[in-house]
Amino acid sequence: MTEQPDALNDSQPGGVVVPGPWTPTVAPGGEGEALHGEVLDQQGNVVVPDPAGPPARRTGSVPLPALPAGGKELARTAGRVVVQSAQGHAVLARRAADAATHAVIREQIRGARARGDAAELAEWLDRLRVAKAERRARVATLPAVLKAAGISTLAALVVVVGVVLTAGILVGVVHPLGVGWGDYWGFVGWLLGLLVTAVTVLVPLAAAGVVPAWLVITHRAGRAADAPSWVATSTDDDVDIVIDERALTQALAALRIKQITDYLKKAPLQYVVPARKDGRGTYALIRLPGGLPASYVEAQAKRESIAASLHRRVNEVWLRTGEDAGLLDVWIADPGALKEGAGPYPLLTDGFVDVFRGVPFGRSLRGDALVAPVMERNTITGGQPGQGKSSSARTILAGASLDITAELRIWVPDTNFDFEYFKPRCSRYVMGVEDDKIRQILDDLRELHAEVQARGQLLVDHEIDVVNRKIASQGVGLHPLFCLLEEAHVAIQHPVYGKEIAQLLIDIVKLGRKRGIHMIVSTQAPTKDSMPRDVTRNCSNGIAYAVGDHVANDALLGQGAYRAGHRATELIPGTDRGTALVKGFTGERSVMAQTYFIDVKQVPALIRRSLDELDRKGLPVPGAPRQQAQPEDRDLLDDLDQVLGTDVIPIAKVPPLLLNLAPTWPAYKGLTGPALVKLLAAEGIKVPSTANRYPLDPVTVREEIGRRATADLDE
Repeated sequence: MTEQPDALNDSQPGGVVVPGPWTPTVAPGGEGEALHGEVLDQQGNVVVPDPAGPPARRTGSVPLPALPAGGKELARTAGRVVVQSAQGHAVLARRAADAATHAVIREQIRGARARGDAAELAEWLDRLRVAKAERRARVATLPAVLKAAGISTLAALVVVVGVVLTAGILVGVVHPLGVGWGDYWGFVGWLLGLLVTAVTVLVPLAAAGVVPAWLVITHRAGRAADAPSWVATSTDDDVDIVIDERALTQALAALRIKQITDYLKKAPLQYVVPARKDGRGTYALIRLPGGLPASYVEAQAKRESIAASLHRRVNEVWLRTGEDAGLLDVWIADPGALKEGAGPYPLLTDGFVDVFRGVPFGRSLRGDALVAPVMERNTITGGQPGQGKSSSARTILAGASLDITAELRIWVPDTNFDFEYFKPRCSRYVMGVEDDKIRQILDDLRELHAEVQARGQLLVDHEIDVVNRKIASQGVGLHPLFCLLEEAHVAIQHPVYGKEIAQLLIDIVKLGRKRGIHMIVSTQAPTKDSMPRDVTRNCSNGIAYAVGDHVANDALLGQGAYRAGHRATELIPGTDRGTALVKGFTGERSVMAQTYFIDVKQVPALIRRSLDELDRKGLPVPGAPRQQAQPEDRDLLDDLDQVLGTDVIPIAKVPPLLLNLAPTWPAYKGLTGPALVKLLAAEGIKVPSTANRYPLDPVTVREEIGRRATADLDE
């Protein structure tokens, strides 16, 4: 190690240089040739150069004159303001032109025409005609409006002058408080002088403020546009990129797909729907070059590249195939849209639900309301602890509880308070991890399994293939039934009862949906060991909060979802709490959803509303044991005489009539058509099997009642 010349030591006081890799070099023999080495302080420690320092330059070169510290930033900031103000004029002019030409409506017309949607096209054409007619009407009435305004102003002025003169005359005659005519008019003159002075001062000030105000307006309007790089400052790192046709084209070009690259050399991409604001993001519909399917661009790797180009998280970029294979449907979320949440639950204070139309669930990332379809469905919800799976089940059950025809059954093989407030609305409720609690869950599932079979027979009796709203409201045992098995993996993995519980779940989710039974399975760990595959495969609705791997992802969202880019693994635990990928809610394979959050303490008010409505209609909690007021006896034929009219009726329609007549009579609960045929046979009435409909003639019933009465008299 040799000591270096003082010229080098000046840059690092008291330091020396030893060989090292980082020192920049120049051509040998050049003036001020730099040496390879490391800088050491006087104690022999290596001094690491500041990576943010100025780049090395060739010694002996002439430096360019530099602005004072902060001068470049100031100049660039000033330049940016000027450029953005200029851009703002263009933005305002474009907005004015759009308003004058009804550009927004015309854009919708182009999109509907491109999609081939005749109904939507006709609707937007009608809106365009209405907008034009309204504008013509406003223009036609403008002279009359101006004339009326002028007359009103003149009338107001006459009134003011009249009031002032009247007051002056009264003062001159009455002299209140010693004030005379001259004093009054002196005061009026002083007031007018003050007004003139104020106008003289304020008008020039207002005029002077017009230009700054206009510059502020234009700057704010132009701030969304991209400024040239030469006016960018070091504080611009967090400035959001503007999602427009240019940004989207650049992002697609960055994919380096040959068809796009070659096409852009000849012409710009065709935007069937130009980039426009859509909910909490930007939407566009792009016609891809010939031979390039949109599904190729939808692939996960491509989506990640587009997200990087647009400064977005991957789950803030949504791509899907449009009406045909060559249309790319694009939606890009605004930065931070995930943080906005779904907002308050819409039925917190009032309202009821028809479960056949779905239950409120949350909002999509775009901000559209999401309704969870529940009839003829089963639901599986899962995710890492604390991300919202129990909250999603609570939201679905809250909606179901607000349909007074729906029955609720909840099983929680754990000790927690998440669903305790639902208990008054439930026909079955079990909470606890003890063996006797798991055994009770097993017994309840056995009962439910038997009910699945009984409901199948009811469908046959009523000659329908699936439960509908009409039959569900008739009280024949086909009402909607919502069942939740919370923390299902705990019950399924029980060493004694778990195997049978798993098999019962499989049968229920396979067979129950058409019979009005909706099973919700909630779990942290949807793996092959903790959740039977036949359960996950038969749940049409999947709700996936942040999960740890592709196995859990596909168990919740369907086989191949991860490979196709539908990935709840991209959700960040804690950060994306309450946000899930859901399947089965819309026509898309999956959609990002933010769940309405219902606090546990908000549940009692919802349950009370439901119970109050049941009380108002004189109905018990669906499925709950009823207080049976036992009459001395009921006579089947006398009851039939009351409920039957004069027309022949299929036997399957008679049990609901009897149940409505005597809802607490045990013999009528669960009564079916075939069972009623047997009861009538015991009474001496044979019901024919005509066309396999077993018609019951009321005349036959009443003749038997008369015959029986005559026989009693003979005795």
